[in-house]
Amino acid sequence: MIPYDYVLVEFTEVKQEPYIGINPNGRLPTIEDPNTGIKLWETGAIILYLVDQYDTDGKLSYTSSPEKYDCLKWLMFQVSGQGPYFGQLAWFARFHKPTVPSATERYANEMERIFGVLDRSLTHRQWLVGDKCTYADLSFVTWSHNAKGLVQELGKSNMMDKYPHYTRWLDSMESRPSVQECVREIVAGRAAHGLPT
Repeated sequence: MIPYDYVLVEFTEVKQEPYIGINPNGRLPTIEDPNTGIKLWETGAIILYLVDQYDTDGKLSYTSSPEKYDCLKWLMFQVSGQGPYFGQLAWFARFHKPTVPSATERYANEMERIFGVLDRSLTHRQWLVGDKCTYADLSFVTWSHNAKGLVQELGKSNMMDKYPHYTRWLDSMESRPSVQECVREIVAGRAAHGLPT
């Protein structure tokens, strides 16, 4: 595991200095690598950088085709599909006032569509790419964890029964000690800031 430190940034601070000095987009996440001095924002860019810089043994990635590009494909699906749709659902279901039922419904339907895509893709395989857990799989963990709470809040807990392959895959990732540690830190940070866990 790569040693790291993290800083909790309040949502109210992401549009102000010093944060926008690192990330002019004023969004989370951002990374500053003290080993190289590189500062990056946008999830996909951060993940690809970490893979290139620190996964030189290919423990979480592949260097040959087609697996290398299949990993990229799934990462692009995460950053263009799961992240934005689950994020919009979280916003409209939890924070936007007044409530906008049509927006919540739209993004709940998109969340379910994403579950379906992943479930179908995992029907006959343990991982999204090849025979090991890769960064492609792990890129989905945080929003998938968040979605468990959203599904309950929306009164749709039974929805997950339709996606057994997705559920097995997520459970498999969440059983990994490094993922458990990450999720614990995320949950603790959210709870400390009064956010749903």
